[in-house]
Amino acid sequence: METPQRPDPGPAPLTVPPPADPPLAGRTALVTGAASGIGRACAQALAAAGARVHVVDKAADAAKSLAEAIGGTAWVVDLSVPDTVDTLPADADIVVNNAGLQHVAPVHEFPPDRFALIQRVMVETPFRILRRTLPGMYERGWGRVVNISSVHGLRASPYKSAYVTAKHALEGLSKVVALEAAEHGVTSNCVCPGYVRTPLVENQIADQARTHGISEEEVVGRVMLERSAIKRLIEPDDVAEAVLWLCGPRTGHITGTSLSMDGGWTAN
Repeated sequence: METPQRPDPGPAPLTVPPPADPPLAGRTALVTGAASGIGRACAQALAAAGARVHVVDKAADAAKSLAEAIGGTAWVVDLSVPDTVDTLPADADIVVNNAGLQHVAPVHEFPPDRFALIQRVMVETPFRILRRTLPGMYERGWGRVVNISSVHGLRASPYKSAYVTAKHALEGLSKVVALEAAEHGVTSNCVCPGYVRTPLVENQIADQARTHGISEEEVVGRVMLERSAIKRLIEPDDVAEAVLWLCGPRTGHITGTSLSMDGGWTAN
């Protein structure tokens, strides 16, 4: 007796996996100097990846506008006043220390109060923020610290004693945090760009033109990009993509490092 054949069911139907959650869904990020430039690009990238972002800046209107656009929270504070850090939230899983300023002058003419201001904003404030946020990261067993350093955290240039000092100090702080935080699932790294197309750099162009007695066009070509193999300014979004990658799920073994984005400057 023949066994009846079952009809050919045809190829198995294709199954579409459910959409994955954004990589930083459920995470909270705190970005300083977030109202413009690199900080703004970082806040936007982190929010797009699913993080809830604390937008920290003293520029009230710009900070509030950005926070509204990305679904974050604006914190309008002057980070040159140390105690203001205590008003910031401590719940961040991700900290991006970005706020900074610049002053260009030879050492023997550099205003001491300006030197001290730059150290407060670019060294003491990151320390205070991490002192406040690391305990929560340790408790949760996960965290990402990304310090926006600079090629000037690795190399020096004339007339920038305060900025170079601050960035070198930030590199040291980042490495210490990397060593202390490793057992808690927290990484700490620096991103070290060359000259980025930001308001800070645009102001430097004008300052250096006055200091060197040359045109602004010559400052870009002869001073800023002289040591860079790639002869164009870096875009803030490029830096933000590097920050986002360091905050991602596949970078848990990358800590205590300095990621150069300098167009080949430090290869010389």
